[in-house]
Amino acid sequence: MNRSPLTILVVEDHPTIARQVVDFLDGMQWQSDHAASGALAIELATRENYDVVLLDLNLPDIDGLEVCRAIKTRAPRNVPVLMLTARDAFEDKARGFSEGADDYLTKPFDLRELALRCEALARRGQLHLDQEMRVGALTLLLRERRALYQGVPLALTHAGFKLLQAICSGYPHAVSRSTLMHALWGADPPDSDALKSHIYALRKQLESAGAPKAIVTIPQLGYRLSLDV
Repeated sequence: MNRSPLTILVVEDHPTIARQVVDFLDGMQWQSDHAASGALAIELATRENYDVVLLDLNLPDIDGLEVCRAIKTRAPRNVPVLMLTARDAFEDKARGFSEGADDYLTKPFDLRELALRCEALARRGQLHLDQEMRVGALTLLLRERRALYQGVPLALTHAGFKLLQAICSGYPHAVSRSTLMHALWGADPPDSDALKSHIYALRKQLESAGAPKAIVTIPQLGYRLSLDV
């Protein structure tokens, strides 16, 4: 079966299980990172963009449910979380889903089933991403072309929304002026003062919504989104 390459974060403290899963994913030509602790898992998931997080509930430092909650709250986008655990009681599964888990696989499991579930979650996550983009308290509803900060709508112009979307797409990195100008005007941009005017208006909107200094100027490059996530 042909599969599109996925990027997976494997959160598992048991070295044998972790190696089996990572080797299997590598054999499928998928990219995988491994975290043996909850703290490292949160750090990686909030810094990188993964298609799926495979999360063991029994971690040595932080309970897996707390890790799931932190990832869902702080990750740059709504990454799907597949919980891996020996806890098979209904109450355990209910708690997992209540903390944001997208799927649940009980140990021991078939690695082929794990791959199928990852693909299904990645497709679901991509569909969600096509409709919504989140960075911290900032949400962009792409199909509706609306933006909200802490749930409050921002009164953006069409150009303001396109500009914010381009800056959010580059998060946490800076986006060059040329990239932003192309996003607004295509291959025939006006002078750079027009971009500065749109940046100024966007900053004022974010400031009035409670996000001062949300867009940072990076000298000689462009602009970067700076939000607590």
